[in-house]
Amino acid sequence: MIKDVLLPEMGESITDATVIEWHVKIGDQISEDDTLLEVATDKVDSEIPSPVSGTIKEILAKKDDVISVGSVIVKIAVEGSNHEEIGQAAPKSSVPQKDEQPTKATAPTTTTTTTTEVEKKETMTATLKTAVNTASYSPLVKSMIEKHAISESDLTELVGSGKGGRLTKRDVEAYIKQREVIPLGTPAKGKSKVASKSPAAKDMSPSGSDQLVAMSRMRKMIAKHMIQSLETSAHVTSFAEADVTELASWRDQVKEGFLKKHKTKLTFTTILIDILTKALSEFPNINASIVGDQLQIKSDINIGIATALSDGNLIVPVLHKANNYSITGIASKLNDIVKRARVGELAPDEIQNGTFTLTNIGTFNSLMATPIINQPQLAILATGAIKKRPVVIETKNGDAIMIRKIMYLSLSYDHRVIDGYLGGTFLNRIVELLEDYDTTGV
Repeated sequence: MIKDVLLPEMGESITDATVIEWHVKIGDQISEDDTLLEVATDKVDSEIPSPVSGTIKEILAKKDDVISVGSVIVKIAVEGSNHEEIGQAAPKSSVPQKDEQPTKATAPTTTTTTTTEVEKKETMTATLKTAVNTASYSPLVKSMIEKHAISESDLTELVGSGKGGRLTKRDVEAYIKQREVIPLGTPAKGKSKVASKSPAAKDMSPSGSDQLVAMSRMRKMIAKHMIQSLETSAHVTSFAEADVTELASWRDQVKEGFLKKHKTKLTFTTILIDILTKALSEFPNINASIVGDQLQIKSDINIGIATALSDGNLIVPVLHKANNYSITGIASKLNDIVKRARVGELAPDEIQNGTFTLTNIGTFNSLMATPIINQPQLAILATGAIKKRPVVIETKNGDAIMIRKIMYLSLSYDHRVIDGYLGGTFLNRIVELLEDYDTTGV
């Protein structure tokens, strides 16, 4: 019995993934839960386990292929099947597979094969150019073509090395590399000034001490996600300042005792999440998403925490049901997921289903920002560095100038459903909770 293994659902709004590496090959004996392959989405890298024990029969996706959720990625002969069934080749479908390309004509078959390997190679070379023009490019190849502004006329000059003359990632990379090193106006071999055709080639030609550095896969995914958010939501950002002098003083007094008692740190991010759970409970229309022309108000408050990685990239682990935890529970859960996020040990469900995002830019000594909403959420809060400033304070003896610890807050929200009044009122409520933080439960 052959088991079709599908690419599982990997979270809200994720429709496909890129194959990073296979951990098995055809003929391998595997057990249930053994890792089959690693895949990457725009959120996280994940290992896909085997749902059954058996023998790898067929692998239907190669490294760097982009595969859709729900598509068959591997066939496994389940243990207990007879030898003939496990070893028997599956009948070839008349429908072209993912990496196959139909040709215009089929050579007549004979009972004796007379074509030599040399003749096969010559025949393939003669048909490659035609095949590449009619090929259905993979999503990865399409994105590379768009990113590097490769024109249709340039594509006709490329020879695909994939099955049926299909254009592969390596073919496009080789062309891009060649285009960047050929001086402008110099005809490439067998071509007519290909480098001068593309605007990207002109703009990206290195000169002097310039250096071209490829964007990482994660950075490309982040870029795509940010552009999608700006194209989806009507972004508006409101700003406020909070006097956190008393809160900062209280934290300094209790943080050592908190660490000894609870074996976890009491950070400002922990306090901010505790405050956000209270504020979002009072403003449920912000803890929501747009579904069609309706507002889906979430019952759980799941706070995403923007976390910087050592390579300069960003990941957003999610503290699910944060409203169900005390300040101690939040501290423990937060420190755990942030630590594992930085070493790449998060599970897929730990970066999914966030309802609101917090980015503490004060960690990098930034004062304020205009953060981009993490889709499909409706708002994101950025909190800046705490700085001492001279502030006018009202006292019973009149106004006085005093040195206070001030933090700026930036709230970006989706103006399609959140207007200035709601956004501003919510932000001011956060300020109130910061300036009069309830320390009784700590």
